[in-house]
Amino acid sequence: MKQYKSYGNYEKHPTIPVDTDAWIGTEKIAKQIYAYCADKKKCVVVFECYPGTSRQEIDSIVHALTPCVIIDADDCAFSPEKLTAAWKENLTDDRVFGKMTTAHLSDFYEPERIAAAQSLLNQTESGLCVVVGTGASLITKGDILVYCDLSRWEIQLRWRKGGSNWHCDNPNDPQLSKYKRGFFIEWRLADRLKQKLLPEIDFLIDTNQKDEPKLMLGDAFRTALRQTASRPFRTVPYFDPGVWGGQWMKQICGLPQDEANFAWSFDGVPEENSLLFDCHGTIVEIPAMDLILFCPEALLGTRVYGRFGAEFPIRFDFLDTMDGGNLSLQVHPLTEYIQREFGMHYTQDESYYLLDAEDDACVYLGVKEGVCPQEMINALKTAQETGQPFDAERYVNRFPAKKHDHFLIPAGTVHCSGKNAMVLEISATPYIFTFKLYDWGRLGLDGRPRPIHIEHGEQVIQFDRDTKWVKQNLINAVHTIQEDEHVKMEHTGLHALEFIETTRIWFDAPVTLSRNDSVSMLNLVEGSAAVISSPEGYFEPYTVHYAETFILPVRAGDYQIAPLNEKEKCAVIRAEVRG
Repeated sequence: MKQYKSYGNYEKHPTIPVDTDAWIGTEKIAKQIYAYCADKKKCVVVFECYPGTSRQEIDSIVHALTPCVIIDADDCAFSPEKLTAAWKENLTDDRVFGKMTTAHLSDFYEPERIAAAQSLLNQTESGLCVVVGTGASLITKGDILVYCDLSRWEIQLRWRKGGSNWHCDNPNDPQLSKYKRGFFIEWRLADRLKQKLLPEIDFLIDTNQKDEPKLMLGDAFRTALRQTASRPFRTVPYFDPGVWGGQWMKQICGLPQDEANFAWSFDGVPEENSLLFDCHGTIVEIPAMDLILFCPEALLGTRVYGRFGAEFPIRFDFLDTMDGGNLSLQVHPLTEYIQREFGMHYTQDESYYLLDAEDDACVYLGVKEGVCPQEMINALKTAQETGQPFDAERYVNRFPAKKHDHFLIPAGTVHCSGKNAMVLEISATPYIFTFKLYDWGRLGLDGRPRPIHIEHGEQVIQFDRDTKWVKQNLINAVHTIQEDEHVKMEHTGLHALEFIETTRIWFDAPVTLSRNDSVSMLNLVEGSAAVISSPEGYFEPYTVHYAETFILPVRAGDYQIAPLNEKEKCAVIRAEVRG
């Protein structure tokens, strides 16, 4: 196996120090909650559960409280059959794509059952009453409100092990079906409710680690979120194999060497990644989405929040094909198409930044001069229907790629990374809307043919993005902003079709960077380590290492970045929402 240059300092479990305590385990958690209601004649404790939370673990805490009344909120929801019928239009018949729901969780509960549960609580004159489950807070906020949280990545891992979606029994459904139900419906409903509850919760329970729930006080949790939105931080990366996966991340990121490959990593996707709060030595994991929902303006900036709402619009991830294979040939939907077909507000413009590359690395990008659109579409359909190879290089440009190259990929542009490339993908957040056109005849890791979406792709491919246009507009569109003996700042991606502006900063001495009222996402693409500091002293100095993605909230103010090791040549790539 080829050895790649590694500093051996990539941090897979970045933590955020929080000056508060946390409690681990059923008995300690129950004791803390009980202390808040012991002096009340009647006390109603509400456990609101994010879809996917282990009810067995939460029920253990509930029973440790020895309540006189227990109400299961799931009993008030639509039946599984009625729920699936109500979601039919959003679920669609497609293997991958659904339509984003605009509904609220409360729309899927039976009013008479909610009323009956409320009546039971009202009739109970004394003792400790518990309402538990997804939607528990729709029945009552109670005297004590507990939020039981779980990260989306952990939910997906539980699905793989046979877990079911919320309020249905589908352990054997394909992973794609479970994910579609979660992505388009469950997570949207739960997040809309969660955003309303976060300012009110008395406790937060982290349920990510099996049989080891952890409790934070609500006020301490909110303080931790506010502090995080005022300083640099990293989300917790995760890694996964794939049919085209490579070997670079195994070495650089210190991953298990006995795995066949790691294809991709989310390192900088707050919608999917977690945050780790270090509470006096106890690590509490929360979805990074909690930060976006609770502190959107401090994190994103007024301008970005006004445009996107409580959504994080920038995404960084890794695509590793080093000693692997080509990605699928693909295209992303245009804005009008993604709005009409899937209910998304904006689309997946993106770019490939090459962290590393072998001599034969390449990127497929745009169509060749004079290509007949219908001929290309027919060839793709023939390959899909017959299994015959698609002659990609007859129709699609293949450009050589080297380390630090930057390829811009506005939606509608046919593209994919070839083998032997290590890509830092910088893109807008709607990350699942990839229309695969050709997958080089491969099966997925589940042994099934991977989904191909020519019927969608043919409606959005921009055939005028041919060889000449791509060379002029999309490959290393670099121009220098400023340069001196120690610092060189370059625009590397400023195409009119994309809202994300990328800047590369080379430095071997401290450089101060100002803000434009946009959250900044950065990755250290050269050098062993760098230190981020605040000229105004707003936050403590923060160290990042090679290939690590980190986030600078707007509330953190202007910042200085310098090599950790004096005079070492370093570089970061920075993405912001263009003003």
